[in-house]
Amino acid sequence: MHEVHIRPQWTIRQPDGAALAPRVIELLVQVLEHGSLSSACTVSGVSYRHAWELIRQGEAMFGQPLVAMQRGKGSSLTPLGEKLVWADRRITARLSPLLDSLASELGAEIEKLIPTAPTLLRIHASHGFAIEALHGFLAAAQVPGDLRYCGSEEAVASLHHGSCDVAGFHVPLGAFEAEAVAHYGSWLNAGTQKVIGMATRHQGLMVAPGNPKKIYTLADLARPDVRFINRQAGSGTRYLFDLQLREQGIAPEAIKGYEQCEFTHAAVAAFVASGMADAGYGVETPARQFKLDFISNQVERYFLLCDERSLAAPIVQRMLDILRSEAYQSAVNRLPGYQAVNCGRVLSLSEAFESLRPAPASKRRAATRS
Repeated sequence: MHEVHIRPQWTIRQPDGAALAPRVIELLVQVLEHGSLSSACTVSGVSYRHAWELIRQGEAMFGQPLVAMQRGKGSSLTPLGEKLVWADRRITARLSPLLDSLASELGAEIEKLIPTAPTLLRIHASHGFAIEALHGFLAAAQVPGDLRYCGSEEAVASLHHGSCDVAGFHVPLGAFEAEAVAHYGSWLNAGTQKVIGMATRHQGLMVAPGNPKKIYTLADLARPDVRFINRQAGSGTRYLFDLQLREQGIAPEAIKGYEQCEFTHAAVAAFVASGMADAGYGVETPARQFKLDFISNQVERYFLLCDERSLAAPIVQRMLDILRSEAYQSAVNRLPGYQAVNCGRVLSLSEAFESLRPAPASKRRAATRS
């Protein structure tokens, strides 16, 4: 399959049209990561002389330094240099999953016009880092696929309507499980569908390093000095967050920033890391990537849903082989907050969810008598 790749690129222009070279931002990112310009040059494949020339051009454009050199201590970024890196990371965090999904969709449409194109594995899924890793493993194994990120409810609805072969969705463990399963109930069919275990993951509060605002519970979000960044309506994470607010009697309008939304976990983390919000809600992986503190308050399971008749398809079997492989499960276990639990195990809906199991005979008789 021919793969389409889309990557975000941005720059800053002056009124006269002069623009900051994208390579400057790349170098600043690597200086922050590796602590020296020489290391940044090695990673970026740029000569030291050319790198300094690019940095100086950028500094001339802004009229202030971007990189500070300290003898014997390597290089560090100035506040302006750090802000440019933050902007790059926020753009990537917000757009990359959307662009990956669009690239997959475009690739699938192009393949339709190629007579010898293979059958595609169509996956519609709530974005997460385990599903992102699966996409990479499928591509490396040359399994042709069409991955589209969407909300959990939209994903299972897509499977119900025949728009995909596999749907990725997540369900909280514990008190909210039955209600969440009922939330998806219109699209679930215990007689014809199976779920495939993938991973557990932690959801919780992302806060600044050291937690300066002392935010430990959802109730703290209602304090007037706390700014919050939310996930978009329709996402599984937003649904889980709203369930918890309702259970704890916290009014959404009491939370400053409740209506302000980002579309990915990483974008929420980037927003908090920038200081534009004091807290966000999402999975642990991007919180650690952005060096934030993380307070877990919910564990959930991530599943793949499919029609039972699809399980025998060679392309689905190849996906199951990857899910059951040591390499994939090790990759998932390396993701902060994730654990490859029952990864690749096929279950009936009643095996996966207690609320869908038939009531014991004694309870059925009691219900009939009443």
